[in-house]
Amino acid sequence: MIAARFHSFGKAEEVLHIQDSILPVLGNGQLLVKMLVPPINPADINFVQGNYGVKPDLPASPGIEGCAEVLESRAHGFEPGDKLIFIERVGTWQSHLVCDASKTLRIPSEIAPEQAAMLKVNPATAWQILHGYSDLRAGDWVIQNAANSGVGQCLIQIAKELGLQTVNAVRRDGLEESLKSLGADHVLLDDAELVEKVRNICGDQMPKLASNAVGGDSALRQMDALAEHGTQVTFGAMSMRSLKVPNKFLIFKGISLRGLWITKWISNSPRHEVAAVYQKLAQLVVDGKLTQSVDTLYKPQDLHQALSHAQQGERQGKVLLDWR
Repeated sequence: MIAARFHSFGKAEEVLHIQDSILPVLGNGQLLVKMLVPPINPADINFVQGNYGVKPDLPASPGIEGCAEVLESRAHGFEPGDKLIFIERVGTWQSHLVCDASKTLRIPSEIAPEQAAMLKVNPATAWQILHGYSDLRAGDWVIQNAANSGVGQCLIQIAKELGLQTVNAVRRDGLEESLKSLGADHVLLDDAELVEKVRNICGDQMPKLASNAVGGDSALRQMDALAEHGTQVTFGAMSMRSLKVPNKFLIFKGISLRGLWITKWISNSPRHEVAAVYQKLAQLVVDGKLTQSVDTLYKPQDLHQALSHAQQGERQGKVLLDWR
């Protein structure tokens, strides 16, 4: 087997290298799988840099999610040929790996590997934002920033399926057509005029829920646009600026501020609950109601090029590694 490994923390393009590796012996309750497609996520880059929420023992392989095929099983309920995703970190940037079956979930075989590979993080984050923090009903408004991001696109599609209406803030022009094709109701520039435009759109029914991936001034505009007793859920900080909350939003509007790290939700939730969410998400993919954009697939030998591309702005989707 071969694997992308790093022996020290640092810039991904400098410390990550493709190396030969040896598979561990397959034990009871474990699976030998062939990796098909893992994506390159911002969290993977942070993981290599050493500034993610967890630090591995070194050397290590990155890879927070991916799609694989079972080659050999010593776990009940899994057979060779099954397609699966990983709900716990196993280091998916490897051609093959041995892992506990409890860290995986089987998925329908008809899902394209590229879509399955991206199922763990973005769709589940969007799902939890819409289901875990506010009592939303069909027709309610939800506002989000970074609407063209992976989570943003998933949120648009899931919200549409739930009968919710979305106001989608973006940082540049030219994104309206693509987001509306996914089901976005309104696409607005995330600028000083945002709140007034939201008021004109929503009237007396201002958004009950805000999805915040940016922080800084963008997050403040969201708070201003929320209805009384609305909730803002923060799951990212693209602006690299902390939240500084004006007292008036807490005292007079009574808004709630929550945070979401999907890894923590998975580890803290019963397995049957996690499996049920992913089953619903997988069915949406099968039904053609949930899709994520792919920019480029790279072979492992082009790892450094893939890493550089994945960290560029204005991509047309996710960058993935193709281990097939």
